[in-house]
Amino acid sequence: MIEWLKKVSLFDNLNDEQLEHILRISHRRTLPQGTTLFYEKEAGSTFYVVLSGSIKLFTKSHAGEEKVLSLVNAGESFGELSLLDGLPRSASAQTLESTTVLELSSEQFMGLLQDHFDITRGILAELCRRLRATNDHVNDLTFLDGRTRVLKNLIALANKNGKRDGNLISIPMSLNYDELAQMAGVSKAILSEVIRELESRGVLQFGINEYKLNLAKLRG
Repeated sequence: MIEWLKKVSLFDNLNDEQLEHILRISHRRTLPQGTTLFYEKEAGSTFYVVLSGSIKLFTKSHAGEEKVLSLVNAGESFGELSLLDGLPRSASAQTLESTTVLELSSEQFMGLLQDHFDITRGILAELCRRLRATNDHVNDLTFLDGRTRVLKNLIALANKNGKRDGNLISIPMSLNYDELAQMAGVSKAILSEVIRELESRGVLQFGINEYKLNLAKLRG
């Protein structure tokens, strides 16, 4: 478990004794695919660290339409916002596959922030990253066409989750077409059209639970 925690960016600068303390005050859970950890507008009382698997953060409109905001993968954390400002959850969280998380209560989380400035700084950096990503997304929706948004989103997923071998990047894919379309801010029909085009050019190759992005074909 200590080795797992060392892969979490928030805990980069903690020693083994400090990591063991985190393990003592936290609770580990393994959740099956499709498990909802919390819902939008609920009161927040728990901070989460993903040890393995992946989770989607999403919102729903009054009409029930879903919008995927982001993916949280192994080594990343989420759920701190409502603990910091005391307001309800700003999004829902659901596992995309079998996922193991470490849970800390609000009191334990605040104690860590008080005792470890490196963790506090990491939380602030993550909040800033999300704000910048939101600004970029609003800009994309305003100025980019659907095809460009799809391509940019696929490249962003490759940069974040992909493993590169020469010009080929393999990206594990736990999202379905609907969720990919939601992240890119396009209809499913536009997503399918763009993906067919990229596949015909050899830019994309879809396999079981993954896709491959060919950078040489993309540049061509």
